[in-house]
Amino acid sequence: MGDKQHARQTMMAANVPVIPGSKDFIHSASEGLAEAERVGYPVLLKATSGGGGKGMRQVDCPEDLQKQFDEASREAQQGFNDARLYLEKVIHPAHHIEVQILADQNGHVIHLGERECSLQRNHQKVLEETPSPFINNKTRQAICQAAVRAGENVQYTGAGTIEFLVDDDENFYFMEMNTRIQVEHPITELVTGIDIVAEQIRVAYGYDLSYQQSDVHFSGHAIECRINAEQPEKNFLPSMGKFDFIHWPLGGLGLRVDSAILSGSALPAFYDSMIAKVIAYGDDRQSALLRMKRALEELCIEGVNTNQQFLYDLLAAPAFQLGNYNNEYLESQFLPQWLAEVQAESSEEDRQGKV
Repeated sequence: MGDKQHARQTMMAANVPVIPGSKDFIHSASEGLAEAERVGYPVLLKATSGGGGKGMRQVDCPEDLQKQFDEASREAQQGFNDARLYLEKVIHPAHHIEVQILADQNGHVIHLGERECSLQRNHQKVLEETPSPFINNKTRQAICQAAVRAGENVQYTGAGTIEFLVDDDENFYFMEMNTRIQVEHPITELVTGIDIVAEQIRVAYGYDLSYQQSDVHFSGHAIECRINAEQPEKNFLPSMGKFDFIHWPLGGLGLRVDSAILSGSALPAFYDSMIAKVIAYGDDRQSALLRMKRALEELCIEGVNTNQQFLYDLLAAPAFQLGNYNNEYLESQFLPQWLAEVQAESSEEDRQGKV
C-alpha cells in the first residue's frame, strides 16, 4: 500500500471508489496525454512512491504535459529513487478527508474516525481538525467503513491512514494510504482517548488491539496547527538559525505541544520546516478554536521566523470560523487576501517611519 499506484489497483479490487485515472503507470508523456484525454483535464501526475507533495504536478492542458511529466519524474527520482508516475483526474473543489485505522496481526481492523485536512499549501497540510465540519453522519459512517474494508482487504497491521477526496455532493474517492503514523494523529488521540502509538507497539509485539470498534467513542473537537520555520509573507521562504528564546503555551487541560526544539537550539537548512505541533481540544469546535487561538497568543519564538501569525490569522478568517472551506480555499482565497493586508500594513509602517 506504500506504492500509491498499486494501492489504487488494490482498492478497485476491494470495491472502494477511487479517483478516475490511469490503471497502470505512465511511462511517457505520450501515455499521459492519452490518459488525460480519457479522464479529462485538469489532471495530476503523481509519484507512485511519493509523499508530501513531492513528485506531483497539476496539468491543465495538453501543451503543459511534457514539461510537467519531466519535472515530476525527475523530482520523484531524486526524492524517492523511483521515477514512476501515475495520473489522476483533479476533483475540484473537494475536501481532503482521511480516516485513521488500527489493525492487529489477527485480522482485527478498527477505525478511529476521520480528520479534515483540506487546508493545504503546495499539497502540504497546514492545519487539521476532527471531526470534519463538512461531512454529515451518513457520509462519515460510509467513509469510515470503506477505510476498514480497505485495511481488511490488504491484511494490514499497525497504524495507518486511508485518504479520500470528497466532492461537494459528499461522493468520496480513495486517494492513497499512508502506511505509518502521521503528523496529525494527536487530534484523533484527543477525541478518542486512545494512544495510537501504544497500540502500534502492542500490535508489533503480536498482541490483539486493546479495543473493538464498539469500544471506540468520540467526544469533543480537536485542532492541530503545524508550526513551521518559514516566512509566509515572503512566499514561505524557509528560515534557519538559532532559537534565541522559546516560550511554549503553558498547557493544561485541552492543550498539547509536540516539539523537540528548545531555547538555544540550532536549526540548519537540511530538514523539514516543521518545528512543532500545537494541538487544542474542546467540548465543541468553538471551544477548541478559542483554546488554539489562546495558545498561539502565548507562543513566543525568537531568533527564527515562523508561520505563527499566519496560522493565527487563518483561525480568525470568517470561512474557517464557519467551517466553510475546501482544499482550494487557502491558496486561492485566504492567502492572496492575507498577503495584500500584510503588504498594506508594511507600507503603512514604512510611511509612518519616514514621517
